[in-house]
Amino acid sequence: MKKYLLIGLSLIIGIGVGYSQDEETKPEKKKDRPVTEMFGSGMLIDAQTSVIPPKKTLESQIQHRFGLIKNNGISDLFGIYAPSANTRIGLNYSILDNLVVGYGITRKNMYSDFQVKWAFLRQTRNNTIPLTIAVYANMAIDGRNKDVFNTATADSAFKFSNRFSYFTQLIVGRKFTDWFSLELTASFTHYNSVQAETPNVKGYEHDVVGFGGHLRFKFSPQSSILIMYTKPVFIEGLSENYEVMNTWYSNFGIAYEVATVSHAFQIFFTTANGILSQDTYMYNTNEWTKGEFRIGFNITRLWEF
Repeated sequence: MKKYLLIGLSLIIGIGVGYSQDEETKPEKKKDRPVTEMFGSGMLIDAQTSVIPPKKTLESQIQHRFGLIKNNGISDLFGIYAPSANTRIGLNYSILDNLVVGYGITRKNMYSDFQVKWAFLRQTRNNTIPLTIAVYANMAIDGRNKDVFNTATADSAFKFSNRFSYFTQLIVGRKFTDWFSLELTASFTHYNSVQAETPNVKGYEHDVVGFGGHLRFKFSPQSSILIMYTKPVFIEGLSENYEVMNTWYSNFGIAYEVATVSHAFQIFFTTANGILSQDTYMYNTNEWTKGEFRIGFNITRLWEF
């Protein structure tokens, strides 16, 4: 009897040792992690990228646009001392690795904006997920005197909601190589209140659809060339007016960027004076095809908590 027990125990131990050896030799499945450095910052000239700083990161932003270079030439140092300069200062906080919220204030129209960006799909290094897809949205409050909101509409009584404007955008991007990234965007802009000369006959539109894209050409560990283009699209069938006062000019920019782990600095030529996306899509009055450019810069700084 003891003989049979010893044989049985030997078999069980042998099987267990063999199984454990198989487990040890079985290769571990590595997690396919998201790509890094698709772009150097969450901003690209006048546009948003899909980039979100890591969880528990505070980001400060300074965005500045000088006046048009061609207006006064050397007399205002090619727009640097022009009175039409515009500045935005903002703070963002990453709640999750793929979710950030923020607040900013802009000199033009004294906009106060509240924004959120969510990258719900992120490209991975082994291409298990081939694209990054993010949504961005903001709500801005126009801080000017209420007299500017007197419009020739049936209900011209001022309401606080007249100050509100909204912008939503879908961002689809891919990092093709270590030196080249591309993103395409589709957006929708809405202003609660717009100017009109004759209601439903001649005036500004409340809404506009837009498309755009941005590219990054990275030529050193810290330096890149950036290109941005956005285009509002007038859809006549959705128009509220027979004569539309919006110019619907596209916005173009080209930049040099220096980016590190915690800083990004961009200096560029761009067309629009506005900084908030809804302003550049709805109210840009400058044409880049006519050389109507201005110098600008963006600075971001990250703090991890």
